[in-house]
Order: sequence, then C-alpha cells, then structure tokens
Amino acid sequence: MRTRGLENEKGVAMVIALLILLVVTLLGINSISTSISENSISGNERTGADAFYAAEAGVQVGLEKLPATGAIAVTKIGQDSYSWTGSLGDKGSPKAIAYLGTMFRTGYDATWGFKRFQVNASGESLGSVKEVEVQATYGPITAGTSYNN
Repeated sequence: MRTRGLENEKGVAMVIALLILLVVTLLGINSISTSISENSISGNERTGADAFYAAEAGVQVGLEKLPATGAIAVTKIGQDSYSWTGSLGDKGSPKAIAYLGTMFRTGYDATWGFKRFQVNASGESLGSVKEVEVQATYGPITAGTSYNN
C-alpha cells in the first residue's frame, strides 16, 4: 500500500532549508549594518571629545596669561587638534579675552577688588569643533580706593 501524502512532499526540506538560510543571511546583514553604524558613532564621539579637550587647552592657556587679555592664535595641540580664543567662526582671527570689570567680594573691604574675565576658546579635531566658555576672577588686587594720610 502506497501513501500519497509522502510523494507530494519531496521538495519541502529544500524549501525549509532555503527559508532558514534566508533568515540567517538577513540576521548577518543586520548585524554587519549595526556594527558599521556603531563604529561610526564611536569615531564621531572620539573626535568630538578630542575637540573638547583642545578647547579646554585653549581655556587653560587663556587663564594662564591673565590679567593680559590678548588673543591666543590658532595653536596646534595634538597631531590633528587645534585651539584658539573666540567662537567657532573666529578661527581666522581669534578674539581677545573679555574683561568684564572689577567686582567686590564679601570678606574684603573696599580697598580690594577682583577683576572678572571671560575666556571663550574653541577646539577642532578632524572636522569636529567644540567651544568652551569660562568666567574667572583674578585677585585680590588693590582697588585704588584707599586714602593716604
């Protein structure tokens, strides 16, 4: 006695094997695509961090030269990193450090003051650009309000 159901199912194993192969191939393509985009994201994060650290280096140079307020020219920080004072568009002509005036602090009498400055520095690394702004006080310095006897 012959069973007719088995005669019609000769190619089913091949179809199932091809469907499984298709699913595995799609999973492989998806994982490769994810790996490529994650690699790109981590590269962008690295160059962004390098640009931030270059801008931080520019701020540190600006703070070291206080109370002078001159501009800091484009300075090479690393192999591909640069910093300068000013905003992102000031690379060609860096801006001076801003003097914000004299302020007084609690605990000091009127003969002492503190000069306030604002240092804006930008950093660039492999096309990524970051800007850092810091306000600092310098002092105490004599405020010129003491009286001579």
